[in-house]
Amino acid sequence: MTTTQYELVNPPTDAISAIQYAPTSLRLLVASWDKHVYLYDTSQASGKLLDKYEHRGPVLHVCFGENDEEAYTAGLDWDVRRINLSTGAQTVLSTHTNGVKSVLYSRQQNILISASWDGTLHIHHLSSPTKPHVTISLPNKPFSLSLTPSKLVVAMASRALHIYSLSDLASDSASQGIEPWQRRESSLKFMTRAVACMPNDAGYASSSIEGRVAVEWFDPSTTSQSRKYAFKCHRQPSPEGIDVVYPVNALAFHPVHGTFASGGGDGFVALWDGVAKRRIRQYQRYAASVSALSFSGDGKYLAVAVSPGFEDGKEGVGEGMVAVFVRELGQGEAKGKGAK
Repeated sequence: MTTTQYELVNPPTDAISAIQYAPTSLRLLVASWDKHVYLYDTSQASGKLLDKYEHRGPVLHVCFGENDEEAYTAGLDWDVRRINLSTGAQTVLSTHTNGVKSVLYSRQQNILISASWDGTLHIHHLSSPTKPHVTISLPNKPFSLSLTPSKLVVAMASRALHIYSLSDLASDSASQGIEPWQRRESSLKFMTRAVACMPNDAGYASSSIEGRVAVEWFDPSTTSQSRKYAFKCHRQPSPEGIDVVYPVNALAFHPVHGTFASGGGDGFVALWDGVAKRRIRQYQRYAASVSALSFSGDGKYLAVAVSPGFEDGKEGVGEGMVAVFVRELGQGEAKGKGAK
């Protein structure tokens, strides 16, 4: 099995906080602490920088909208922005009262969800541009968001986790207050670093600053909940023979096979079969921490963002390599152990 990997030209000049592939093409958005969002075409070796879009502060998250020409961003300027990637025009949809950590677009409900360190979610109804956004208060500071076609998972401080029904968030009664479908406490003992939902809408994986990943299912039945588990990863032995533990900064599910990738402060990316509870493979070590991951919509490519300063779970600190690598996966490379 041959695997091709290449590094994108013209990378950001500061730490990378988020990357996302377009749903139907090999366009890649990259958010950076250098106050820019970058748009690349990764369909050819070394890629091509198509454009970059300046912001007033470091950009913490980015996602595509309903097509490859629309993006949404969040960052330390407190704004939630829409970018027309063709014209470069930017529109502020709402402004939080602190940095905005995450922004996600739900294609099924045509809503945009932002999560801020001010302890709120903003729900933007994109089909009604004049309709004011809905604010939902959270009990703790949000660290990471992920969604499925029907659910939103919000991972927060104090190991708190809320699961919302997207249809509830999109409803006309949302302004009257939305209660989570489920409230949970993380299976991990230390601070959550990332959360990612399974593509089959069955559950999610979460990771912590202490080298662990948990796999859980939405179904609240006792039988289903008994399946949840957690495991150690991204730990490297020291010369003294003691494991050095690194944060697991990034998680991404493969859109076809349902396996998932993890990226750690140790500079490694690993592929996991969450059902069989086995590691499929681990790739070569990168020169700095893995800060973000994204699979292409067809699952044939994996983008890996590498940045210094994520070794201890902190963003935007440190000097060293800032780069994006695109890995073309071999046939069956991301299949689970029991998959045919």
